[in-house]
Amino acid sequence: MKKFFDDFKKDIKFKSAGPGKKLTEDASSKPAVAPSSSSSKQSRHAPSQGAQMAGAAALARIEQKQRPKVHTSQDAIRNQVKRELEAEAAALAEKENAVTAEGSKVKDAACLSVSGVYFTCPLTGATLTKSQREVHIKEAILMRFEEDDIEASVMMVHTFNKDREKVKAAVDIISKYVDNICKNPSEEKYRKIKVSNKVFQEKVSPVEGSREFLQAVGFISVMLPVEAQEEEEEFLVLPEQSDDALELMKERRDRLQRGEPVRAQLDRQPQAFRPSPNAQRFELPPEFYNLSAEELKKEQQQRTELVEKNAMLRTKAMREREEQRERRKYNYTLLRVRLPDGNLLQATFYAWDRLPALFEFVRESLVDGWQPFELIAPGGQKLQESEEVTLVECNLVPAALLTFAWDAAVQADIAAAGGKSSAALLKPELLERIQTLS
Repeated sequence: MKKFFDDFKKDIKFKSAGPGKKLTEDASSKPAVAPSSSSSKQSRHAPSQGAQMAGAAALARIEQKQRPKVHTSQDAIRNQVKRELEAEAAALAEKENAVTAEGSKVKDAACLSVSGVYFTCPLTGATLTKSQREVHIKEAILMRFEEDDIEASVMMVHTFNKDREKVKAAVDIISKYVDNICKNPSEEKYRKIKVSNKVFQEKVSPVEGSREFLQAVGFISVMLPVEAQEEEEEFLVLPEQSDDALELMKERRDRLQRGEPVRAQLDRQPQAFRPSPNAQRFELPPEFYNLSAEELKKEQQQRTELVEKNAMLRTKAMREREEQRERRKYNYTLLRVRLPDGNLLQATFYAWDRLPALFEFVRESLVDGWQPFELIAPGGQKLQESEEVTLVECNLVPAALLTFAWDAAVQADIAAAGGKSSAALLKPELLERIQTLS
């Protein structure tokens, strides 16, 4: 009987440890301490079955009691974000494949003038499809935390959040935190941010990357007691900083304020073609359109009807307004430039790119790009590099064939001086990949 009571008391002692006194593996492996003589003089009778059940129920309630949540580690957060990004990427890829498959019913892929629209990640240099670019850039930013957590968190703030007004509000508040600390470095209250604070919850916490930035500058998550509250609350606390550390904080604040979104850059896919009678023939993939594949079919029917309408009596202004509405359907444009030797230079542009971007691309593709040249649009319109007008406004959307011409006066001066232009107009790297236009 004595052995039964001793075993029972040990069992009760273990259970009563509760959630706050869990036995570690080391502690459980230690030899049990014999009970003192005073404890052996306590209750001589085992608890009734009802008492045992009541005790078990109370213990269960204690175990289930909600505990204050502590912010997870940054590694855990980034892993969670990465899992979400991978799921998002899979969904986008599936959607893109469906659109491509549907679009192939509209146009034969083998007949397309360009295989699609592609982008380049400025962080990794990877070539991406439209659906891959956002997910890839976010993953690249998360990988940067291992190298520079300040740079990564600044990128995260400005790239992960679409609402620029909310980003500005969060950056302003974080900057105010830093300013107050630098002005009052010995005041502890300025180095403590209550996470449940209304301003923090509404303006800072919802902006992805804001917390990562605060932790990158030195704030740590701590559970602290709050006056007139039973439970502790989470605070972000910054240890007291040296003068040099305060100057570094200011510099990091400035980096946050100067931050810009990381955006994938349009891959122009420059391509040279041999002289061809098909230079004015364009077959564009679905990505060029701001329309679904089904809408593309309707558009083809509407184009036929439009030709008939244009034959009717309509004013020039009416036709121009309708043409402008048509061009708004396109995000990109495919441009070809016919060179004096008959070769063609092709590239993809945004519909809202401006003329200087077009001239810069052509210049960088030429061996003698330093020489002035002209670009002539369909209809004989001479494009002006100095004009900040979009390709849409120049009627160069969704595709157009331009004519290249050297500046006649400069060519005359070169000839008079006995000089000669290069035999090849395009750079070798383009001519090495020259193709025949089908």
